[in-house]
Amino acid sequence: MLEVKKVSKLYEHQRGVDHIDFSMNRGEIVGFLGPNGAGKTTTMRMITGYLNPTRGSIFVDGLSMAEHPKKARKKIGYLPETPPLYPEMSVISYLKFIADLRDIPAREQKAAISETIGKLGLNGREKQIIRSLSKGYKQRLGLAQAILHKPDLLILDEPTSGLDPKQIIEIRELIKELGRNHTVLLSTHILPEVNAICNRVIIINQGRIVLDDKPQNIGNSMGDTFEVSLEVKGQRETIVRELKSVAGVAEVKVRGNEEDGKGAAATGEGSVLLRVTSKDRADVREAIFYKLAGAKLPIIGMRKESLSLEDVFLKLTTNERQQPAGGDTFPEDFEEEAEPAAPAAPPADDDSKEGKGDA
Repeated sequence: MLEVKKVSKLYEHQRGVDHIDFSMNRGEIVGFLGPNGAGKTTTMRMITGYLNPTRGSIFVDGLSMAEHPKKARKKIGYLPETPPLYPEMSVISYLKFIADLRDIPAREQKAAISETIGKLGLNGREKQIIRSLSKGYKQRLGLAQAILHKPDLLILDEPTSGLDPKQIIEIRELIKELGRNHTVLLSTHILPEVNAICNRVIIINQGRIVLDDKPQNIGNSMGDTFEVSLEVKGQRETIVRELKSVAGVAEVKVRGNEEDGKGAAATGEGSVLLRVTSKDRADVREAIFYKLAGAKLPIIGMRKESLSLEDVFLKLTTNERQQPAGGDTFPEDFEEEAEPAAPAAPPADDDSKEGKGDA
């Protein structure tokens, strides 16, 4: 659905995005992460046609953004971090305005607007002036303008920024629902949001992609050790001795507050919390199970430990800034490219760059 091939964005004496290369399939919801100034918004603006890449190419459903910008943009719905709303308009007049911008035929506009209002939970607010909407409903209306023309690809930049917890949950559910019929690229600083919504994660740092994987694989692939957390019922010294005798176990640590004044762990009346580290990242869970079962020490709980997405993010993005080859330096803030003059909604279709292929 989306192909970003070796895309770079160069500024004067600076490199904003450096050889970004990834693709997205239909139906994917991809989290696009990175610290401030990493190049996320620059990349998203190039995908949507707001900016032209210095090098590389972008294809939307097989259409080149450089050669067929109008056709490619018709397949994209874009919600920037600040929703492109006109506060003096009503909800219904704004959506009618967007429908005209998107060249939705007049005979189809009423049905399209009604369907979108229902999908985004805006029923009963059609005549409300936009400035009087809550922030959550403004975000809903921003999503409405992005999906009104039924695009194949949705680009969402910080869609839950500034919302309260209830509104965040509502918008997350909307995005998951939209992901059933759209391919979604989601930029966010809220890392738990990625685990809740996305089936793939891309992390960008200093203008380069440093990770591209499924959320469930990230912690395991980035971990330097294999660790297991255990809760075992029995006497602490016996449990530790048995675990240390397991082939492949390198270290056993007692953790938690088992000595809480009740003496439960020490007398064998309660459970002991432990963390076991293996040698050479070997999976020792099965060996631990049989060893403790043979010693009649019941395992109350066993969990393989892995790095959280937060741990991985910090590990990949807090390294010292490196100077790229050629002497260019990365800008501290890649997001200084001028915004469109007015908060007009999606990229306009009257692009002067229209290639010969659209003639």
